[in-house]
Amino acid sequence: MAKLNRRKAIQNMSLGFGALSISGSAVGQTLSRDLSNDFPEVLKGNVNHAVCRWCYQSIPLEEFAEKSKNIGIKAIDLLKPEEWDIVQKKGLSCSVATDTFASITDGFNDAKNHEKLQKQYLELISKASHAGVKQVIVFSGNSNGISNEKGWENCAKGLEPLVKHAEKNKVTLIMELLNSKVDHADYQCDHTPWGVQLVDKIGSDSFKLLYDIYHMQIMEGDIIATIRKYKDYIAHYHTGGVPGRHEINDSQELNYPAIMKAIVATGFKGYVAQEFIPTYEDNLAALKEGIQICDV
Repeated sequence: MAKLNRRKAIQNMSLGFGALSISGSAVGQTLSRDLSNDFPEVLKGNVNHAVCRWCYQSIPLEEFAEKSKNIGIKAIDLLKPEEWDIVQKKGLSCSVATDTFASITDGFNDAKNHEKLQKQYLELISKASHAGVKQVIVFSGNSNGISNEKGWENCAKGLEPLVKHAEKNKVTLIMELLNSKVDHADYQCDHTPWGVQLVDKIGSDSFKLLYDIYHMQIMEGDIIATIRKYKDYIAHYHTGGVPGRHEINDSQELNYPAIMKAIVATGFKGYVAQEFIPTYEDNLAALKEGIQICDV
């Protein structure tokens, strides 16, 4: 199966391409049971479950929201403003806001991007606050020869007015930790300590990290110890199987039940969003399995 890239998937969604097929089987199995008539899941209640929209873009959003709710999911990640009301009407939240201008490669570490990004993000933060959306995603951008020190300095300077606006509007900006080894070559915020340094430099509760377990397993491993050490810096989590970014079951190397128990033990009350690319014939069966694995 061809590898699906999140950046490309979100771009395709914004252009209306919509129905990419993400079926197949990386682990030699298929699940085709129809989940549409399932009763809502009875879950333990220790984890606020969410899911990233881009992994299921072949399913219309209204239908996806309804079926996600039926398997115990409370929120959907990475929705644009025009999509928030659709999921809210189904009783779900938008857990992380984005828009088509949000760029993984051209971010706040380069001062030439500041003016444009500030204007766009100020508007997005205001929209999010008005709609009751609590988190907005931001990116460092690619290094392109920019040193760590200059990257921190530029990010802090570029984000300063946005963080102040977020504070007033009770919104949290979250910068995602991404791997630069497999998926996002040259991305600067590619290690937890880099992001932690930036959070300390900015010094606001309205700026924290999105800790992507898949990405950080690739870059640095030591997932549980890192979560325990930096728990106060993390506002949101993403999942994904390593290698391949597929299901989080025993076909891959991470022990997600242990990771989730460690997250719960820190007292974390935010969302944990499934961000794996399903390979089962029934994509929603794969999603339901992921929720059950993480429900500790």
